[in-house]
Amino acid sequence: MMERSLAALLVCVFGVTTGEFVLAGILPAVAGDLRVSIPAAGLLVTAYALGMIVGGPLLTAITAGRPRKPLVLGLLAVAVAGNLLSAVAPGYGVLFAARVVTALVTSTFFANAIVIATSAAPAGKQASTVARLVFGMNLAMILGAPLGTWIGEAFGWRSTFGAITACCAVGLLLVARLVPGDQPVTRSRAFGEFSVFRNRDLLLAITITAVANIGLLMVFTYLAPLLTGPGAFAAAAVAPMLLVYGVGATIGNLVGGRLADRALLPSQLGALALLVVLLVALWASPHPVITGLLVFAAGAVGFSVIPGMQTRVLTTAAAAPTLAIAVNASAYQVAAAFAGWVGGRVIAGAGLASVYLAAALATVLGIGLSAAALRRDRVRQTVRR
Repeated sequence: MMERSLAALLVCVFGVTTGEFVLAGILPAVAGDLRVSIPAAGLLVTAYALGMIVGGPLLTAITAGRPRKPLVLGLLAVAVAGNLLSAVAPGYGVLFAARVVTALVTSTFFANAIVIATSAAPAGKQASTVARLVFGMNLAMILGAPLGTWIGEAFGWRSTFGAITACCAVGLLLVARLVPGDQPVTRSRAFGEFSVFRNRDLLLAITITAVANIGLLMVFTYLAPLLTGPGAFAAAAVAPMLLVYGVGATIGNLVGGRLADRALLPSQLGALALLVVLLVALWASPHPVITGLLVFAAGAVGFSVIPGMQTRVLTTAAAAPTLAIAVNASAYQVAAAFAGWVGGRVIAGAGLASVYLAAALATVLGIGLSAAALRRDRVRQTVRR
């Protein structure tokens, strides 16, 4: 039953996350059809991120204590409606509203999906279970976004959102049929779960998610100009290199989940330290082939820490795991926004290649925070003895 339930949730994660990633590939077509500028169309991406940042924690708090399966079905229904409205939007304003509405339910859906999946996982397998669910996000990156872009180029951008609507609808039906209805629920009042954030270990875990991922997000944001500039790649090679990065991220996610099951924080520290080395090596890379191998490795190592970070938040927020995961997702979105801004300032001041060094420095900060979390755990274990 667990395997079928996980498969149903994975389909939903793939569909919902593809809806987030795909807009970048169809942005020019959207702008041209709706007769708006590229920057105005780009605000649709910003609106989606802000919807997740703000809507995730608030909606999760409001729905605290609700039975999980009906809640997930309701959230998926909103995602289906939001993507369908995106497909038929008569103008920019309606499309903007549709993207915001869809974003509002994304973090809450993902948080509940993680809690449902891990609650049925065997003891000691929480991180690898999270990794299997996050695999849906990886598939959205390496398969969903390119496929959605191709559909948009072949049949128009509205067809892209139509396909995403169909995928989310299929996922909804699978969840209705395959996910058990007796999910464990913590009964609490709306916003009452916010008291969980008095836990310093949880706050530290969420801070690590935000800080430790800034470096890799900075590189990913500017990967295309980094490849065609310092990397000496042709413009036509950018798409294949994004695929290389995505494949690396997928492998790293699955391997990282297993490592985190065995030793969560030690494996996280080791991966972040290796990521620093890889980022510095990218800055010094003398040849495109070496750069390509390093991009693959950076994607793998960078994403290997994600399952462990999610699991750390879950284990430190036993009283309100769903809200904590939603806030953690918001922290990741904040990190993405901050990474783009910092990277832009670095490029303006020190040049494009310096993004790699700035990313390495940001990752070092993540190492320091992870080491502090490990030290707190060891002190606590010593006191208990």
